[in-house]
Amino acid sequence: MATYRAPKGTKDVLPEESYRWQHLEGLIRKIVEKYGLLEARTPVIEHTELFLRSVGETTDVVQKEMYTFLDKGERSITLKPEGTAGAVRMFIENGLFSEAQPTKLFYLYCPVFRYERPQAGRLREHHQFGIEIFGSKEPSADAEAIAIATELFDSIGVGELKVKLNSIGCPKCRGEYQRALKEYYAQQYEKLCPACKERFERNPLRLLDCKEEHCHRIAQNAPHTMDYVCEECKEHMEKLENYLELMGIEYECDPMLVRGLDYYTKTVFEIVSDMGGAQGTLCGGGRYDGLIKELGGPEMPAVGFGLGMERVLLLMEQSGIEIEKPYRYEIMLISMDERSKNAAFKLCFDLRNRGVRADCDHMGRSVKAQMKYASKVEAVHCVVIGQNELDSGMAKLKNMFTGQEQEVRLDPDAIIERMDR
Repeated sequence: MATYRAPKGTKDVLPEESYRWQHLEGLIRKIVEKYGLLEARTPVIEHTELFLRSVGETTDVVQKEMYTFLDKGERSITLKPEGTAGAVRMFIENGLFSEAQPTKLFYLYCPVFRYERPQAGRLREHHQFGIEIFGSKEPSADAEAIAIATELFDSIGVGELKVKLNSIGCPKCRGEYQRALKEYYAQQYEKLCPACKERFERNPLRLLDCKEEHCHRIAQNAPHTMDYVCEECKEHMEKLENYLELMGIEYECDPMLVRGLDYYTKTVFEIVSDMGGAQGTLCGGGRYDGLIKELGGPEMPAVGFGLGMERVLLLMEQSGIEIEKPYRYEIMLISMDERSKNAAFKLCFDLRNRGVRADCDHMGRSVKAQMKYASKVEAVHCVVIGQNELDSGMAKLKNMFTGQEQEVRLDPDAIIERMDR
């Protein structure tokens, strides 16, 4: 028999693990609901050109990591490597820019695909939670995005996190900074990796984002963006810092922070962890005021962020944060023969209709085996139904954890009344 395995860099979420995901998703939904964000779901595949124009041809994502193929119509299709480009395409294509602004949305079940070396918390297929706020140029929108991310981590209960903040300027002032950057890197050109030599010509800002160790050391002495931003960008940053302070959100300015995607303008931010396998960036985002126009929409500002769900779950595990596993079954109905099996099946159906997590035997097991199964799946209660119970209309409701038993009528409402819920 052939043995099939999941492709490298992908991972199954087993049934007994899914409650951890549901817990995190539930926290997220409660938070975004308070901020008035609505859920959006975009396709897993998009036309490749969308990412070339938005993410940037010189980024590592486009050059090294995208899953791109030709479909049967010879069209270049890409599995989405991030969530923002698809959200902006949706926003434009469906004319959402004509509605009252800002448009505030989030995506929660968002599989993304990047061909890179799999590591702890970072897989070739992973899942993102992200938000996008379209239509607002105010730094209060930036602050709100950061607040949503920090509130999530606060609600989870993890520590040792830092909010890093920077401004990379706007098209009006970035040119001067790029000239200063090229002057600095021209003196270091021969020491650069091949990818950075190409970035030097095509997109100097990407030089600061290189992960090669010797290039990273060179970047430490490069000019800082904040020394070159215009008054508008500087004022935007000052107002953002004020809003963060009003909310009591601690942050640190990091002049080396540029993010790895080309569409960012002005604000960029990250939430980073120093813990073991989850080391590095847990959440990243910023402002992308030119992206909507670049992709064919009206001139409209935007800000947002994305975070990897797997990395957050890993961080929770490493932080020793326990998620209470819900009981799969509140009650298991044990049957002794064919007549009682019909009664158990009907009672199970009636209990479920009243919101009780109930089950009965589907394997033709003996009474002893049914009891053993009920214990294995950690059912809270059980009721054994046989001829005597059917004739009298009474049975014993047993708490499987305490061993306590009590007489109860074989009636769904009577059973619910006596159950520990």
